Amino acid sequence: MNTTVPEGVELAKAVVARSAEVPANVKLIVATPFPHLYPVCEVLKGSKVGLSAENCADKEKGAYTGEVSAAMLASVGCQYTILGHSERRQYYGETDAKLVDKVRLALDAGLDVILCVGENLEEREAGRHFEVCETQIKNVLFTLSAEDMKHIVVAYEPVWAIGTGKTATAEQAEEIHAFIRKTIAEKFGCEVAEDTTILYGGSCKPSNAKELFAQKDIDGGLIGGAALKADDFIGIALSF
Repeated sequence: MNTTVPEGVELAKAVVARSAEVPANVKLIVATPFPHLYPVCEVLKGSKVGLSAENCADKEKGAYTGEVSAAMLASVGCQYTILGHSERRQYYGETDAKLVDKVRLALDAGLDVILCVGENLEEREAGRHFEVCETQIKNVLFTLSAEDMKHIVVAYEPVWAIGTGKTATAEQAEEIHAFIRKTIAEKFGCEVAEDTTILYGGSCKPSNAKELFAQKDIDGGLIGGAALKADDFIGIALSF
């Protein structure tokens, strides 16, 4: 919940202006608040930068005042939506059961889904991080088909390392990313697991991106605060 619409448009323009510097094999996506989607989509036309929403409703349509459906997102030019973000789970009580419905509706609307998983500080300190991530993946992704998985990106969020002063090492991040890939392989096979993009969502910055992205199973980043400055965002993309 950052930037007004004019500020968001200017930020998108700044990202597009520098996007040509980013290698062709690096995919750039910006995820904006709902009011920004249409004007930002206009800015991104003809560029290599994709557009994502930050959420969508768990209902197709109807009397759900204040909600935004997956079909609405697709109609304004969205290609992706983020679902299950830690803040949605923490502040708005989003459950895996609700996410099953959201993911299905998003896929049916033609959107690719960036599904967030991850453990909080209490769960990490109790040594339950593998269990928590495995449960979230199985509860949601295991309801899908291998064909559906072509349209799924997984983002690992170490909630305990976001805004707490604690940091996840590249080795800790790699360990859980490898576990996530192994869990996906158990259901869908190694080929699907290898083809699934797994992003790191724990305070990724230009200063630590290179070390993180050098890890075998970290395919990219789900960028938070650093994405509010075009130079930092592009700096992270240039770390591959």
